[in-house]
Amino acid sequence: MTTTGNATTPAAGGSALGDPVHGAPVHGTPARGAEFDAPVLDAPVLDAPVLDDSVRVEGGVVRILDRRVFPETVSWVTATDAEEVGAAIAGMVTQSSGPLFAAYAGLEMTALQVADLAPDAARERLREAGRVLESARPTNNHPREAVAHVLAAVDAADAGTASIVEAAVDAAREGAAIYRARSRRLGEATVELLPDGARILTHCWMDTYLIEFVRAARAAGKRFEWVATETRPYLQGARLTAHTLAEFGEHVTLITDGMGAAALAAGHDADSGLEPGARHTAGIGPIDALVTAADRVSLDGSVVNKVGTLGLAVAAHAFGVPFYALVQAPDAEAPTAADIVVESRDPGEVLHTLGRRTASSLVTEAWYPAFDVTPSRFVSRIVTDRGAFEPARVGELYAAAGEHA
Repeated sequence: MTTTGNATTPAAGGSALGDPVHGAPVHGTPARGAEFDAPVLDAPVLDAPVLDDSVRVEGGVVRILDRRVFPETVSWVTATDAEEVGAAIAGMVTQSSGPLFAAYAGLEMTALQVADLAPDAARERLREAGRVLESARPTNNHPREAVAHVLAAVDAADAGTASIVEAAVDAAREGAAIYRARSRRLGEATVELLPDGARILTHCWMDTYLIEFVRAARAAGKRFEWVATETRPYLQGARLTAHTLAEFGEHVTLITDGMGAAALAAGHDADSGLEPGARHTAGIGPIDALVTAADRVSLDGSVVNKVGTLGLAVAAHAFGVPFYALVQAPDAEAPTAADIVVESRDPGEVLHTLGRRTASSLVTEAWYPAFDVTPSRFVSRIVTDRGAFEPARVGELYAAAGEHA
């Protein structure tokens, strides 16, 4: 696995995150009710953000945009086999929807590589590649979905190797297209829940969900304001979410992870039990909704997402702010959250930020669960590609919506 294109040129939109030393804001947030004039960017507002096309099969290899260093550096990691794609997924080269597209790309590449093998050997290599890809990160279910889709097509293919290769390649490309279409329907369902001009707090990086959500809002004639958490230790919110929203020309304000409850409290003094003005929340204004992706949702409505989501959900619940969790479908194989493995990453990652040690050299102990579990009672609606549902009944309601589609 190699890294290429180590340019230090920022992605389109220039240094949209501002000065990392002095903390310059992404864009000024307009006063409540102000006109939504497009912010001034260093480049034209984009219809297709850079991260919308971050995994490619080119020249028989898979190229994955390295989100660990984006947007300051636009660098591509090249994987020459499924094992290297799996290592890139595990190594956080790509996250959120990225592992799904990487898994599809890895299987397409593998299919091309087995073209000269006997049919049985070709099928076995594709299954082996699938096992590697689906186990790269235990909580993110996207690679497993991709592997299941492609291997079902392989199993149904005619006996010849050429038919197996064609079926795998077609299924990989079709699966990626289906995912985007379902994300668009999910975005449309979310837009229906929000009034024009709503101020949205989001956590971590929603990837394709975010991109299609913004596009759906534009199609519906709505514009939103955004507040994004930085999301330590990889700073996906600061680097990926805020940058992509800025590329779209959205108004986005960046906050640290520890500011989420204060942001949710803004404008809700009457419900907090504190004296009006007791919190320093000037410049944020009331949050209308907490909106995040969900890596997994169990059939009982428990939401598994980037660690930190639970705290924001509890704070939102305390201040009467709705929490909408986005997922294409609940996990039919997870009746409860106990059936979902929550990934534990190397604690050493907490001691560092973007490769630089930020903890004292005397500190050696840390803890890093990559995800947390939000019980359904703290979730207002789970938004799927079949609509928005009551969390505790999401499994049955989602199934019923499919039957009547």
